[in-house]
Amino acid sequence: MNSKQQSFHSSATRNGGLSGVPSLAHNNLLDEQERARFAQIGRKKDFVHIERIDGRAMNVLQGLELHSRVFSPEEQKEIVDCVYRFQRMGQKGQLRARTYSEPKKWMRGKGRVTIQFGCCYNYAVDKNGNPPGIVRNEEVDPLPPLFKQMIKRMVRWHVLPPTCVPNSCIVNIYDEGDCIPPHIDHHDFLRPFCTVSFLTECNILFGSNLKVVSAGEFAGPVSVPLPVGSVLILNGNGADVAKHCVPGVPARRISITFRKMDDSKLPYRYASDPELTGIRPFARSPITKMLAQQPPPENNNNNTRCEPIAVAVKASNNSVFSKKDDFPPLGSLSIGNKPRANGNVRRQ
Repeated sequence: MNSKQQSFHSSATRNGGLSGVPSLAHNNLLDEQERARFAQIGRKKDFVHIERIDGRAMNVLQGLELHSRVFSPEEQKEIVDCVYRFQRMGQKGQLRARTYSEPKKWMRGKGRVTIQFGCCYNYAVDKNGNPPGIVRNEEVDPLPPLFKQMIKRMVRWHVLPPTCVPNSCIVNIYDEGDCIPPHIDHHDFLRPFCTVSFLTECNILFGSNLKVVSAGEFAGPVSVPLPVGSVLILNGNGADVAKHCVPGVPARRISITFRKMDDSKLPYRYASDPELTGIRPFARSPITKMLAQQPPPENNNNNTRCEPIAVAVKASNNSVFSKKDDFPPLGSLSIGNKPRANGNVRRQ
C-alpha cells in the first residue's frame, strides 16, 4: 500500500468509511460524521405498478427499495479499484477456478466478466451436468474484506435487514452493450438481496412479462434508473413476481449483487464468517431521525424516479440470443421468453 492509499485508508476509517469499522460501532451508535453521511441517503420505497396476476390486481413492485448515496465517490473508487485488482488476479489464474469467468467475446456485447465470492452459482446446466443453482461441491474464493465492510455498512445504515445478512456475492463487469436478460433470481438465495451500482448509471426493467426484442434490447412496463453508489433492494413481489433485466449498458459498468444462501444449499465446505454475525443497525437518536427526515440535497446524478415505459430500451450491440434458458450461463446471453402470468397491464 503506497502513501496515498494509506492516507485514504486512514481517512475512511476515521469517517466511518469502508476501510475500517466506525469508531462507535461497538456501542451501536454513530459518530457525528457518520450520522451526517447517513442523513444524506435517499430512500425510495413506494414503487407501484399494478398488473393482473392469476386474475387479481397486484403491485408487482412491492418490496423494491432504492437507497441512493450509500457509497461516496471516494468509496466507489476504492471498491472499483478492488474489483479491477481481482480481475487482474483472475486473468493471471491467481483465483480459484470457478471464482473468475471471462467469456471469449466473439461478438460485441456477448457475455460479461463475472467474479463469484462465497459460492459457485450455475445459471444453467454446466458441462458437468450440474443444474442451475448453487454448486455445493465447488469452491470459490471467500468474500473479500472490503466487501464485508460494504455489507456491514448496509446493515448498520438500515439498508439491509440484520435478519438476512449476505454471505455471497457476484461481481458483474459490463462493457458497453453488455446486458442481463429477463429473469427471477434463483431461490437457492433468500430474500431480500441487493445490487450495488458503479461507474455508469443504467436502467433496470421490471414486469411479469418482459420481452426480448433483439440482442440487448428488451421491452417492459417499468424502468428504474440505478445511480452510481446506490443500492437496489429486491424483496417480495419485486423479487418473486416481477422479472428484471438490464438492457445493454451505455458505457462500462460494474455491479455487485449480494445474496444470502439458503442454509440447505450451502457449499459442503462452507464455514460461516464470524465477521458477518451479530451485525446490528445503529440506534437512531432523535437528532438522527430529524436529519434523516430532511430532504437530501439536489443531485441530478442520483435520480430515483420510477418510469413506466411503453417502448423497448435499445442497446447498440450485435450479440445473438438463442431462446433456450430462463437466465444465461456465464458468458452467454440466451433467454427463454416465458411469461410468468397473463393479463392486461395497467401502468401507474
